Amino acid sequence: MEQADAVPLSPRIRTASAADIDAWAAMRLALWPDADLAELRAEARAWDADTGIALIAVDDEGRAIGMAEASLRHDYVNGTETSPVGFLEAWYVDVSHRGRGVGRALIAAVEDWTRAQGCSELASDALLDNTASHAAHAACGFEETERVVYFRKVLGA
Repeated sequence: MEQADAVPLSPRIRTASAADIDAWAAMRLALWPDADLAELRAEARAWDADTGIALIAVDDEGRAIGMAEASLRHDYVNGTETSPVGFLEAWYVDVSHRGRGVGRALIAAVEDWTRAQGCSELASDALLDNTASHAAHAACGFEETERVVYFRKVLGA
């Protein structure tokens, strides 16, 4: 969410490359702290640019300060009316750079990519208790469509 006293940045947004793997994986770990860093790094290395986009935001010194990953989803996406839709799979901005336009710049680049894929909707999700993410999504023009609680039951043999 934008802060009134924060100095806006003009981050450079670019497609993630092999040179970004360490920084990209570190931001993925900050987003998903219960994950395994080696697995997140391997997933970043295996990213398929034919089915999605991975973006890195860098500051004036070239340091990675944010990232976004998006894909096309052809299955039903809750709250959408079209198919396929662009889906924001991951979105992270370094804590010290939040509220300064970095997240908005990443979302704008994802929107451009999504439109270029022929989609008219961009969807995303966030955990129910992640109110900071809810506010950031709303600040970027997303609207909440529904709330869902998933269940599972482990079945014995």
